[in-house]
Amino acid sequence: MRGALFRFYAMYRDGFAAMTLGRRLWLIVALKLFVMFAVLKLFFFPNYLHHHFATDADRAAHVLNEITTPQPSRPGR
Repeated sequence: MRGALFRFYAMYRDGFAAMTLGRRLWLIVALKLFVMFAVLKLFFFPNYLHHHFATDADRAAHVLNEITTPQPSRPGR
């Protein structure tokens, strides 16, 4: 098992070391993920609980209510 893990690691180590174009592509992928998760979160996913409830107890009560209250069924579903 340990030998298989080492061979797997060595394959990726050697492959990444030999990359030329791949490094640039991985940098683009990393930047894209950073933009998606860090920057867009700031603009499109505001902290709803922080803005609408003053205390942790109020936030917890709201979350508990939303989780445990059954939603009305919609026609056609």
